[in-house]
Amino acid sequence: MIELFDPSSPDEIDPSDPDEHEEAVRPGPLWRHALWVAGITVLGVGLGWATALFRIGPEEYGLPSAALGAVWPYLVAWTATGLAVAAALRAAAARVPVYAAGRIAVVLTALGTRLSLGWRPEAPVLGAMAAAALTAAAIWCALALRTTSRT
Repeated sequence: MIELFDPSSPDEIDPSDPDEHEEAVRPGPLWRHALWVAGITVLGVGLGWATALFRIGPEEYGLPSAALGAVWPYLVAWTATGLAVAAALRAAAARVPVYAAGRIAVVLTALGTRLSLGWRPEAPVLGAMAAAALTAAAIWCALALRTTSRT
């Protein structure tokens, strides 16, 4: 079934409207949600990587590297974690208004990526960091769901 955009429909969000609140329900087809989740994850991992560059490169570019080792496993781990965080926040935002879902997902993913690349923790600590990010996203979703159920 093809969905057509109806500008008079109250269910649709007009991004050009300055009165539109950030905290709004985000309905739409599955491909739009998937594209949003992928974009937010790439942005978060990219920001984390860019802010950790001074710890990754040679000593001439900044501080000496905090730990030796490959960067790719950490980027892959935080890409997977970022996808899960963004998907949870977007799933909640598709049902109820969630305040700053994109910013929360980007910040959690970027912080985890930056800390992991600069510090290069072992697998159990990396798993705990990912669990903390997922827990923070779940708490943010639960607060949005609870606030909406009260009204």
